[in-house]
Amino acid sequence: MRQASLGIGGYPAPEWDVPTWFNTGGGEPLHLADLTTPVVYLYCFQSWCPGCHSHGFPTLAEVRRRSGEDDVTFVAVQTVFEGHDVNTSERALASVAQHGLSDIAVGHDPGRDGGPPDIMRSYRTGGTPWTVIIGPERRVCFDGFQIDPDTATAIVGQLAR
Repeated sequence: MRQASLGIGGYPAPEWDVPTWFNTGGGEPLHLADLTTPVVYLYCFQSWCPGCHSHGFPTLAEVRRRSGEDDVTFVAVQTVFEGHDVNTSERALASVAQHGLSDIAVGHDPGRDGGPPDIMRSYRTGGTPWTVIIGPERRVCFDGFQIDPDTATAIVGQLAR
């Protein structure tokens, strides 16, 4: 887990190059630079990942429930680094819906040319579930495997001030 100091610390958040998007107004690409909230909560998952369903999605849903919608944009991206025949974009949408999050932006990144997904390369993620919390000036303030709702809510709250 890489956690930078809160506030404007951390490293610059790389832009996203996710090929497929849902819930973005006609499937338009979602770009980090276009988001206007001070905080972005990026959740990386795979449909077949038990930890994503037992821990990651519930944490995302709880942090969302506790946070102001003007303060945080919540985004989920399926980072398919294995099980390409199972971790489809349809399954990504079903996974998000299963956790009551059908209205957030959902990306599907199966990687290109047999390589790992772009978000995994850009943020050096180590698998799923993986959470990245991006704060003001688009700097990464948390980048790690498993985060609990209280910690995530505290980070989001401090960054949204």
